[in-house]
Amino acid sequence: MRAIWKGAIAFGLVNVPVKVYSATEDHDIALHQVHNADGGRIRYQRRCEVCGDVVDYVDIEKAYEEDGRTVILTRDELKSIPAESSHEIEVVQFVPSEQLDPIMFERSYYLEPDSKSPKAYVLLRRALEDTDRVAVVQFALREKTRLGALRIRNDVLVLQSLLWADEVREASFPALETPVRISAQEREMSAALVDSMAGDFEPEQFTDEYQVQLRKLIEAKLEEGESLDTEKTFGAEAAQAGTGEVIDLMEALKRSIEKKRGGGAAGSRGAAEEDEATPAAKAPARRAAAKTTAAKTPAAKTTAGKTSAGTSAAKTSAAKTTRAKASPARKTPANASDAKTTAASEPAKNRRKGA
Repeated sequence: MRAIWKGAIAFGLVNVPVKVYSATEDHDIALHQVHNADGGRIRYQRRCEVCGDVVDYVDIEKAYEEDGRTVILTRDELKSIPAESSHEIEVVQFVPSEQLDPIMFERSYYLEPDSKSPKAYVLLRRALEDTDRVAVVQFALREKTRLGALRIRNDVLVLQSLLWADEVREASFPALETPVRISAQEREMSAALVDSMAGDFEPEQFTDEYQVQLRKLIEAKLEEGESLDTEKTFGAEAAQAGTGEVIDLMEALKRSIEKKRGGGAAGSRGAAEEDEATPAAKAPARRAAAKTTAAKTPAAKTTAGKTSAGTSAAKTSAAKTTRAKASPARKTPANASDAKTTAASEPAKNRRKGA
């Protein structure tokens, strides 16, 4: 990291020299604008409205306009403002951390000791730890006087710039003034949903999905060029995206709780238990069906023997049945040996005799 500013924390009569570093950085993939016809880079020019010339940055100053009058302020004039030239981070108050509304937080900066001995730095850190408070400070940075909060993060002093009170807008929405009735059941279910999703915050568990998918798109574009099929590239991920459909609040709460509590797994277990119970429940029916089939088999085989001339097994059964019981004039093949078929054919023969 590179220090962006040097100054000193004024803690009563104690002076703590520090270097200031940006505590955060932007991880977004850098994109620039091009002409879609030929891919040419689009660049902005600083062009004067009076003479039409393109003006270099060194020749640009700042100005204020009011009632048709323009006041030009040079860099040197802006640097001459006492607050801008000050490199002091003045501690003005120590307050409980819960009194700082997070909406006021702007940017975060790490402070590093900038002296041969870090004793004064460690003393201020220990004072904040022992009193469990946050130091409210005032300082000037980048042509702006700022309000800040000084706190501790992993044994390092962190300076968080805060918005001024008049920079925070008041929220006034007529829709919130309309009376809304929320039932006890809805409150209980919403509390149950909160409990099912409760946990400790671990920032590393979260990912910037847009940047991941943007990188995926860039890599696919580099590989496939103009033949890229975006639906194929993001098919599964796009299917999982929410539709934004408005559904019944109670139904949404129920489904959310079931999902978080593993309702799908429970449903699978229930189906498995039902499947396990099914064989025992269906066994009597299967046995009854088996008996019916067995009872019908002899008649079916006899009928097949008489009617189906193309089946050799049926012919053998019919021939043996004829030799054993009824017609001596019919010749039975010598190699017919299906005793089960013969026995099964007798009831049918007897029935035909009785008729």
